[in-house]
Amino acid sequence: MTNRPVFREDHLQFQAQVERFVAQEILPFYTQWEDIGVTPRGLWRKAGANGLLNCAIPAPWGQGGDFGHAAVVLETLARNNCLGIGFSIHSDMVAPYILHLGTRDQKDRWLTRMSDGEYIGAIAMTEPDAGSDLKAIRTRARRERGHYVLNGTKTFITNGANADLVIVMASTAPELGARGLSLFVVERGMVGFTHGAPLRKIGQHAQDTSELFFDDVRVPLENRLGEENAAFEHVGIELAQERLAIALRAGANLEGMIEATAQYVKQRKAFGRRIVDFQNARFKLADAIAQSTMLRTFLDDCIAKHMRGELDAVTAAIAKLNATEMQNKQLDELLQLFGGYGYMADFGIGRAWTDARALRILGGTSEIMRDIIGKRI
Repeated sequence: MTNRPVFREDHLQFQAQVERFVAQEILPFYTQWEDIGVTPRGLWRKAGANGLLNCAIPAPWGQGGDFGHAAVVLETLARNNCLGIGFSIHSDMVAPYILHLGTRDQKDRWLTRMSDGEYIGAIAMTEPDAGSDLKAIRTRARRERGHYVLNGTKTFITNGANADLVIVMASTAPELGARGLSLFVVERGMVGFTHGAPLRKIGQHAQDTSELFFDDVRVPLENRLGEENAAFEHVGIELAQERLAIALRAGANLEGMIEATAQYVKQRKAFGRRIVDFQNARFKLADAIAQSTMLRTFLDDCIAKHMRGELDAVTAAIAKLNATEMQNKQLDELLQLFGGYGYMADFGIGRAWTDARALRILGGTSEIMRDIIGKRI
């Protein structure tokens, strides 16, 4: 990070703090959390106490930093191969919705507790039969006097098992399709709101991903977030940061795995020679370094743009598409250099390879990114 002009001295100092936290509080226990399929709530409280949550949320509700501090957290986790920690969903996606759409009372009720790690946040849009196609959403919210009655099912929800509050997208005017959607904050303990068990995934095992069920949940009017029937517009505003966050995770994870692979091929021998002494291995690493270096320059420019409020939806889509596709391709090449050990769960490259696959889907698939970019032609 020392040669990246986008980061100031305070970002660099914070990065050292985050590295210590990851080394002491996450890495020694990460395999255990993968085995049980969930990150313990105690970690969230420790992260809050150390300033790792809601970094870019202003005081008095958050840490009072900027997106550079948020980028430090998500990049440090990714570079250390901890893609299964759900801090980014909580801090970079859920909290900004509340900050930008919430009333003063809503911010006071939820954001401070999220910053402390007392409340864990999730966002619930995807359904068993509706992903990126918002007009296919079947979850309904019917208004009755002082509340809405919410019914439906959401799936693939990151932080779903742990979540204390969930931003739920539901249809309040089905006849309007995607233009008839609204956002609601559903809180743990509301009657009719239940969490499914963590889903079995091929990667990111430490991250609790589950289904959520809403059976006649009575959501108070004051828990609606933003205007009724305006969720489509609200979501569009937040997507650029969400996609940039995913791109940064992909880029940093690739960088970390390049370093790990370089160390491995310098030590591992075959036919009496170090793996790095074979031209093929050097060329594979050279390709990965060259592409990753180019990606880093672009991503840092995106960070700078976003911190100035200039990051547009198309540039964010380009960042996500390039970063996630490159990460997946290059990790596959790097894994090959480990031979059979690359397929072993105890080697980090195997975890990175399986964990990375989700990033081409989350926040809009690569195909949707191409469609967004193509519309500019």
